[in-house]
Amino acid sequence: VQLQASGGGLVQAGGSLRLSCAYSGRTLSDYPVAWFRATSGEERELVAGVSWSGEITYYAESVKGRFSISRDIADNLVNLQMNSLKPEDTATYYCAANTKRYRSTARIFFPSEYKTWGQGTLVTVSS
Repeated sequence: VQLQASGGGLVQAGGSLRLSCAYSGRTLSDYPVAWFRATSGEERELVAGVSWSGEITYYAESVKGRFSISRDIADNLVNLQMNSLKPEDTATYYCAANTKRYRSTARIFFPSEYKTWGQGTLVTVSS
């Protein structure tokens, strides 16, 4: 299983970025996928997650109303649209899959269950 995150970059406060997580090697369309972020020396924070079907989503309070997660099953992608970005959104963003919850809609957003990771993509928001 491979996860590949892309779309990071430098943006001014108030701007937007769209991150994409591409996966291959396994049918991860049957599992929840989430975006995490981390700054240097800090633990990864669960930012947003989506169920296998795309019908159930989760957002951290800090990004509600600004970020939107979605699945593109045909292209094996999970996208994170980030609007109204703030300097405190600056971090390395990672996508991960929870392969313990096959086609599940319950208990699917526990960070400790996300064991399959891609490399990160850096998002920098300038003030």
